[in-house]
Amino acid sequence: MKITVTGCNGRVGRRVVKLALERGNIVTGIDVIQPPFATAEEPWFDSPAFTFKQADLQDFESVLDVLAGSDAVINLAACPDPGDYKVKSHNDNVVISWNILRSCAELGIKRVAQASSVNVITLVYSTAQRLHYFPIDESHPCEPDDPYGLSKVICEMQADTIVRRYTDMTIASLRLHWTIPDRSMALGDGDSSQRLKDLWGYVQRDSAAHAFLLSIEDNGKWNGHERYFITAPHTAADEDTAILIQRYFPDVPIKEGKEIQGKQSLFDCSKAAALLDWHHVNDLPR
Repeated sequence: MKITVTGCNGRVGRRVVKLALERGNIVTGIDVIQPPFATAEEPWFDSPAFTFKQADLQDFESVLDVLAGSDAVINLAACPDPGDYKVKSHNDNVVISWNILRSCAELGIKRVAQASSVNVITLVYSTAQRLHYFPIDESHPCEPDDPYGLSKVICEMQADTIVRRYTDMTIASLRLHWTIPDRSMALGDGDSSQRLKDLWGYVQRDSAAHAFLLSIEDNGKWNGHERYFITAPHTAADEDTAILIQRYFPDVPIKEGKEIQGKQSLFDCSKAAALLDWHHVNDLPR
C-alpha cells in the first residue's frame, strides 16, 4: 500500500512511518520542515521505500499535489497544544484538516485516519472540567473551552461532512492521549494531583502508531466516519482508580453497566478494540 503520513517528523509520526515500513508499505512523509537525518535509533528515514516531501499543508493546491497517488492518508500534522490560547492553533489545525480531508475526496483516496485528541472533552487545557460519567467513551459530550480542543472537535465534524458527500470514504478520528515511550514517564513523583486534569491517562507511542495503521485497513467491521479513544487501559497513578474518583470526583457517576477496578483507565477504549482490533501494549503496572 502507498501510505502518506503528514506530520511525519512528530513523535507519533516517526513511529507511524517506522511501523508502516516494517509492514512492507511504500511511505511518503510530509512535513513543513525537513526530517532528521537517519540515525542508529531511527534508520528507517534512509529506507528506499520512504520518500519525504516538504509542504505547507495550509495551501490546498499543495496538499492536492503531495497526496496524489496515495492509497491511504494518515494525518498527524497539527499544532499540538493551544499555544497562546488565541488563534494560531485553532486556525492552522482547522485549515490543515479540511485541506487533507477534501483533497482525499477529490483524489479518490478512500481510507483516511486523522489525529484527534482526548482534549475534545474538558481536560488539561480547559478552565474547568465538565465530566458527565466514568469511564469516558465516545458518547461523552465534547465541551472544550480552548482553541486546541475546539480544533479537534471541528476536524471530527469535517470528517462527518466529508463522508456524507463521499459515501465510499472511511475516516477514523483517533482521540489520542499523551503519547509517551512507556508508563514510567507518566508516573511523576507519585503526587496524584499533578495529573488530575488529564485523568492520569497516556498512550504508549508505538501503540498509538499501531492504531493508525489498523485504522486504514479494511477489516469489514466499520465504514463512514468513526471516533475512537486511544489510551492505555490503566492509569499512570500509584493508587487504585476508585480511590482517585472518591477523592477528586465524588459527584461523577459510573456509567450504567460499567465498573471501575484496580488501576483501570477512566477512558473506555472498547470501541477501538471491537472495530479496529486495537489493544494497548502490555506495560501494565507491577
